Formats: sequence, structure tokens, C-alpha cells
Amino acid sequence: MTSGAILAGGRSTRFGDADKSVAPIAGVPMIRRVANRLAGTDDPVPPGAERAGGGDSVVDELVVNCRPDQREAIEEALSGVSLPVRWALDEEPDLGPLAGIRNACRAASEPYAVVVACDMPFVDPSFLAALRETAADPGVDAVIPRLDDRWYQTTQAVYATGPAADACDRALDRGDRKILAMADQLEAVVVDDEAIRSLTTERTFTNVNTQSELDAAERAVAAALGAE
Repeated sequence: MTSGAILAGGRSTRFGDADKSVAPIAGVPMIRRVANRLAGTDDPVPPGAERAGGGDSVVDELVVNCRPDQREAIEEALSGVSLPVRWALDEEPDLGPLAGIRNACRAASEPYAVVVACDMPFVDPSFLAALRETAADPGVDAVIPRLDDRWYQTTQAVYATGPAADACDRALDRGDRKILAMADQLEAVVVDDEAIRSLTTERTFTNVNTQSELDAAERAVAAALGAE
């Protein structure tokens, strides 16, 4: 059993005045695209197009981490989503994604959470399913991809909710807000670049941080749908 934790509490400073989590991509709010891909109800856009649009969910619930002032807009964006939604609000905002992961793991009802940032609209659900399968191995607390064998993708990873939340607390208590400060305390499996590319493409990690990146994402969706 797995929770899908979507991190949306950042300030989106490079995006402008708007909250990027609900910015539309081809008419669908970005966070809804992430939620739909986890639920298997999104447009069949690669990578993982068949799983993304095939009605086969990779998680049993959604846990949304955001600031209290974001909730109304995000709740509207997620209206009618096919999975139950739990809320993990940042009562103390601006502590960064480490606190977001901690809050999401505390709110999750399942023993593992697939964590995805809200600005990853091309997240590959089949890849997430493979990470979750690895997390089922005995003694594994986290499964973290490492793109190009350099860049840890800590906001598209799987964590054991209890151990991860406790490790986040310890890191935050000592004033360390780096996600790796939490991951270093866990029994983690690092998925190397060769394994990543055998399962998906690096597009799964694409972030939308600016208006120009939003435009590029919209073009990518339109191109994928036009090629059907």
C-alpha cells in the first residue's frame, strides 16, 4: 500500500506572481496533471504514456503538502480526482521541501510514500512503480534516483513514511534543511543513471520553474497528443 505525496508548498519565486502548482498545462492545472499521472487518468503523454493514461493507479491515496493559503486553489484543481486526498499543511511555512516531505509522511496513512514535486508534470508512473517495487525489499527505507550519477532526485523518490519523517525531524532540529540530510540517515537504495535510463527517460524529472518552461511543457503535451 502506497501514498502518493505531492509537494506544492514552495513559493515559486522564478515563476512570477502566480502559484505554479495550479498553472494550466494544456488546460489542466499542473498539480492535477501530476495527480492524474499517479492515478493513471492523465493524457497519454510520454514517458510512461500507457500507464499515465491507462487507468492503473500506482498509489492508493494522494497526500498534498502545501501552505494553508494554497489549499483552496489546489483543492479546486484536484476536484473530482479519482483517489482519496489527504492534506499535509505547512503550519510553519518556508522550511523547504525537507519539511514538506516530513509533513507529507506524517499525514500519509500508508507505510511508503512516492514523493513527487508538483512541478514535474511528466513524471513517469511506470518508473515510480519500479522504485516502489525496490522499496519492498527487506530493510530498505528509501529509493532515490541519481541522474547522470551526479544529481540526486530526492523529490521523485520513495520513502518509508515513519523512518523518513523521524529522520526529517532530526535534520530540522539541528537546522539542516537539505533532503540528503534526511536520506543519509536511512537505509537507501540509489538508482544509478544506467538503471534510470533502462526504465524511463530523463524527462520524468523535468521541472517547470518559469513561464518559458511552462510554455515548453504545453508544447510537449500538444505534440504528444497530436502524434496519437
